[in-house]
Amino acid sequence: MTDNVKSQLIIILDTNPVWWGHKPSSHTKAQQKMTLTECLNSVMVFAHSHLMMNHSNKLAIIAAHSDQSVFLYPKNDPTVHVISEADEVTEGTDGKYELFNQVDKQIKEGIKNLIDNCMNGQLYPDSLVAGALAMALCHINKTERSHEEAGILSSRILVIKGSEDNTEQYMNLMNAVFTAQKQNVVIDACVLDNESGLLQQACDITGGIYLKIPQMKGLLQYLMWVFLPDPLERPKLTLPPKVQVDYRAACFCHRNLIDIGYVCSVCLSIFCAFSPICGTCQTTFKIFGPPKGVKKKSKKLG
Repeated sequence: MTDNVKSQLIIILDTNPVWWGHKPSSHTKAQQKMTLTECLNSVMVFAHSHLMMNHSNKLAIIAAHSDQSVFLYPKNDPTVHVISEADEVTEGTDGKYELFNQVDKQIKEGIKNLIDNCMNGQLYPDSLVAGALAMALCHINKTERSHEEAGILSSRILVIKGSEDNTEQYMNLMNAVFTAQKQNVVIDACVLDNESGLLQQACDITGGIYLKIPQMKGLLQYLMWVFLPDPLERPKLTLPPKVQVDYRAACFCHRNLIDIGYVCSVCLSIFCAFSPICGTCQTTFKIFGPPKGVKKKSKKLG
């Protein structure tokens, strides 16, 4: 990567307590399912490696929880910490560089607060990935505007997800994906367990990499090999081939993925069953009966 190109990485981590706490299936046992603590350790090492690639690299980490999406780093003030060449890099008390120590501390505190708060609330089996993507895009837009004169900023989003898809998030997630495509933001996906058709579409549309890792215990190795290189450097590397993308859309009435459906000609809403009135824009469709037979005039014999 050239010196005037900075890399900004936004990590969206699935912290759904339902998925992390459920008993592993026989298939998952064969893969030796990892704990949330082990996953966090791998993510923090990966984040450190990204910051070490260039002193101007930027980082943000967002937790996609079951009922909310929050910034784990930076905390409270979503601005990116930048290390300049003139900065004095000091070591913390545990031998870490001060920035790395700050990143780790904020992530652990944020996760602890999420877990403490969810103990008193209702738990859901899916995570708010669409909301986390929207927060990430807002953060990217803000940082790019504030660093326009500092050179090229290559921004990307990495989603680390284990819980199942929720088709009710289809509209919001696809709006975020097309916004990312317009902003030239690459979306990558590292899937831990359940295949994600929605993230397959997101990666394919934005030019990112979708990878369902075969072994959870090897998460750090896959992060370092596949997702650490910036998208500008990836054409020079041999990376996993693209997967076949499931481009089925979710109907607006039941949020189910469908192969064939009905589309409103006014608002382009998709429905799995025909309705004379669009449930989204309330447009009434005219139903025409079969065309009446036209009698042919008989030719007179003369």
